[in-house]
Amino acid sequence: MTTKTINLTLKVWRQNRSRPKGGFENYTAKDISTDMSFLEMLDVVNEDLVLSGKEPIAFDHDCREGICGMCGAVVDGEAHGPLKETTLCQLHMRHFKSGDTIVIEPWRARAFPIVKDLVVDRSAFDEIIASGGYISSKTGGAQDANNILVGKEIADKAFNAAACIGCGACVAACPNASAMLFVGAKVSHLGLLPQGRPEAKTRVHNMVRTMDRLGFGNCSNETECEVQCPKSISIREIARMNREFVKASFS
Repeated sequence: MTTKTINLTLKVWRQNRSRPKGGFENYTAKDISTDMSFLEMLDVVNEDLVLSGKEPIAFDHDCREGICGMCGAVVDGEAHGPLKETTLCQLHMRHFKSGDTIVIEPWRARAFPIVKDLVVDRSAFDEIIASGGYISSKTGGAQDANNILVGKEIADKAFNAAACIGCGACVAACPNASAMLFVGAKVSHLGLLPQGRPEAKTRVHNMVRTMDRLGFGNCSNETECEVQCPKSISIREIARMNREFVKASFS
């Protein structure tokens, strides 16, 4: 079976942290196999750049299995690209046509400053997690899990929220660069379970206040975050977080 190849023009945002202004540069991606992932395509382009003595394109990646949340870029105006419920590393080149021009740029948010090219500093998410995204109660080992009964409905809701990988696509997709879907998912998946209830009030209060302090925008119910989330986290998590925050503020 013959592997299909395509030729593409890439418009890639190039910028260093030391340079306040960046810009798009054009590159040609030749003989790209449609079996490649988007990141593998960038690997091929970078190999050609290195061989020609040019600076390779910097981009984040790790597991390349849609699990770690490291990868991410805006492709043709869409976070993680045109395929829904898909991370950038899972986006394959068969979804593009030969001759296409692809515009690739980093997440755009004040709280995610550009480090280099497509790499942004997402340590703001780490700071939000450190402010309350944990439980301190002793839960024992894995064999003790069944000692705490959790209803299926609650377990399913917590599991759905826990699917968030913290990639930042919700922030990049939101016109206000809001992180409320991310924070809502973390508040839900910990607060719904009995192990997380003792700290539910302080958790939501601290995480929301930290999010605001770090410069993320407010939610205006555009729902772009839900549409672009590669794990289909629902905006219901934002509503639950808001309810928890109001209760925590008046108790």
